[in-house]
Amino acid sequence: MFNVNMADEQTVSLLDVLEEDENLEEEASAVLAGSDSDHCSYSKGYVKRQALYACNSCSPPGGVATGVCLACSYKCHEGHDLYELYTKRNFRCDCGNRKFKDLTCKLLPDKDDDNAENKYSQNFFGLYCVCSRPYPDPEDQVEDEMIQCVVCEDWLHGRHLGCVVPDSVEQMEMICESCMNKHSFLWTYAAHLSGVDDVTDDITEPSSKRRRGEAGPNCTLKTLQAVNQKITQSGAVFWPSTWRSRLCCCCSCKERLAEDGLSFLLDEADTVLAYENRGKQNERPSLDDDPLMSALDKLSHVQQLEIIHGYNDMKSELKDFLQSFAAEGKVVTPDDIRCFFEQQRHRLVDGRSFTG
Repeated sequence: MFNVNMADEQTVSLLDVLEEDENLEEEASAVLAGSDSDHCSYSKGYVKRQALYACNSCSPPGGVATGVCLACSYKCHEGHDLYELYTKRNFRCDCGNRKFKDLTCKLLPDKDDDNAENKYSQNFFGLYCVCSRPYPDPEDQVEDEMIQCVVCEDWLHGRHLGCVVPDSVEQMEMICESCMNKHSFLWTYAAHLSGVDDVTDDITEPSSKRRRGEAGPNCTLKTLQAVNQKITQSGAVFWPSTWRSRLCCCCSCKERLAEDGLSFLLDEADTVLAYENRGKQNERPSLDDDPLMSALDKLSHVQQLEIIHGYNDMKSELKDFLQSFAAEGKVVTPDDIRCFFEQQRHRLVDGRSFTG
């Protein structure tokens, strides 16, 4: 393995560069975990969690909200103005149903007129947060991350959450202030569970050790309410990774969650992190097992320098290529990527012919 000093004096290796790029690619592709790019997801019913898109060309503001699956965004809405919605739970693809006046789904045209159980929000018209602004927002010059509420699934600016965003936010879940107030019993849990793992070991038992619906001697929620732990009931709440396993599963609490449409909180596989992890498991093998990486490590210093510079040039061109799609609000299809690399291959061949 060789090292090369870059302009910022940070020492990196060729394998470091490739591994970093693999990690970025893995994170991006994890969003599409379980999402089929070739077949409409409608036949699967209300999918537990999937990547979704809203078509501004077919359903502009002032119209009826609609959402389409990954495959339909490619096959039926190519060239349209699409909003990427990241993932949503329990959603059935709308593409080509009665809400679309002039469009028939190319992949699965025979669909019900409506999907009554789908839930829509301002996100389906390209607006987010309590400020109801687009993202990215051309009028907002403040750099700020967007964080998704696990209940309403809206995305909020960190500065609009009404609380301090923790450093380990990637491993936590957030419930916005509006949803906390709508389901006020969550404040009781927040007083004991938010921010610190295993704070209620003496009161609660992880759900993995209990049968769902087992009442036990007492209702955990009532026990926590009796403790009367004080908490400021304002702002969003960040929850540690194990918080769902600490929720009470007695019959009374399960009924309450069902009435509030929150039964998914008892499902630890519902989390976006669990969804992304499933996607990462389907990714290609580690670089350590790749014979190409072993071969690169055996090249001479000069050969590796040539490769890393060529690789960086290609990555820069690919970034510019993808940014052009983002600027025009277009979805990048597999054919677009293949076309890019085909052009790169022709340039390489032409360059060899010229130098030869």
